[in-house]
Amino acid sequence: MSRKITISKEVILDAALKMLIRDGYSSVNIKTLAKEIGCSTQPIAWHFDNMEGFRRELREYAMTYAASKSTSGRSEKPGAPYAKDAVSAFEQMGSAYVKMALKEPNLFRFLYLGESPISKPYTLKSITTGKEQLAMIDGIAAHTGLTNEQVIRCIQNTVIYSHGLATMVATGVFKAGEKELMKMIKDASAGFVRMEMQAEQNHQ
Repeated sequence: MSRKITISKEVILDAALKMLIRDGYSSVNIKTLAKEIGCSTQPIAWHFDNMEGFRRELREYAMTYAASKSTSGRSEKPGAPYAKDAVSAFEQMGSAYVKMALKEPNLFRFLYLGESPISKPYTLKSITTGKEQLAMIDGIAAHTGLTNEQVIRCIQNTVIYSHGLATMVATGVFKAGEKELMKMIKDASAGFVRMEMQAEQNHQ
């Protein structure tokens, strides 16, 4: 009869994520993780075939955690007008990068600066093609009068700006408080929208 596994996979991944955020990815290995949980290394070995499988699942767990934080606080009431929520989501998309870099720099470096050994690069196109992103694009277009193509350019420019700013924060190159950083993101995203509106007027 096999031994009963009393420590769940979620407990292991949650502990690993906490270690990653607190101490950095290099601190996470089977021995330190077992010590963090307060168990032997056997439950970890039971749940994960090898370290590569563990790293893959840790990255997915970390991505889910990051995504949940980036969408928290946004209104999702059924039947509510999406336009104003979409504009808020547009700004929040940029601020989420910076908040993570400011408050959880180890997580930012793991997900976006190549510390994850199996990190999957993303493209600017992928940021604007998901179901939720397409709904946000339609909402911003309805609220601002921009075309969907113009909105996509605004989103891409905001992501590029925000990612660059977040990278500088996470690596200690640039230091500023959260209030100042959020204002920078808000001003930049508004500036990208104004730039597209001006371009549209110039073509008329």
